[in-house]
Amino acid sequence: MPQYAYAILIVGWLLWMTPFALIKRSGNPVKQIDRRARWGVVICAVAYAILWQGKFWQRQPHSWQIALSIVSFALGIFLSWTSTRALGRQWRIDAGLSSDHELIMAGPYRFVRHPIYTSMLCVLLATGFVVTPLPLFLLAIVVFLFGTEIRVRIEDKLLASQFGEKFQQYQQNVPAYIPFLK
Repeated sequence: MPQYAYAILIVGWLLWMTPFALIKRSGNPVKQIDRRARWGVVICAVAYAILWQGKFWQRQPHSWQIALSIVSFALGIFLSWTSTRALGRQWRIDAGLSSDHELIMAGPYRFVRHPIYTSMLCVLLATGFVVTPLPLFLLAIVVFLFGTEIRVRIEDKLLASQFGEKFQQYQQNVPAYIPFLK
């Protein structure tokens, strides 16, 4: 694999992860948490691991794969920065609600209810375009979507319990994490 492909991957991943490291977490106690969503996190981690199972160091990605990777990284990075900023102190790894939880519908949350998961999908695609043979790439996507669906359904249930009709209206009008797909 060419050196510039490694550079794209390293820079892309670092820029995507940075806002999660910088965000200040809420000091308010968690009112409700659903630890079952951790299974979704584990399954998504498996999807990312699948990407690296081919002999990636021997791959010679085509220019169109590099271009798609850069575009996917750019979108993923944009979404990670704007989503964490819009979500603010409410961001957490566990699916949960704080005592002062707000329903965020601004910024990228106008277009998808879970833009951080959209950004994660973009990073998966960006990485896969460069390092993964097609069969493993498709498997990784399916596994990722399965894990993400677990998280989305649990988080949506929590938000519906907190915000009722307001969230149901939002859920009906805004796709979960893939734009234009309700």
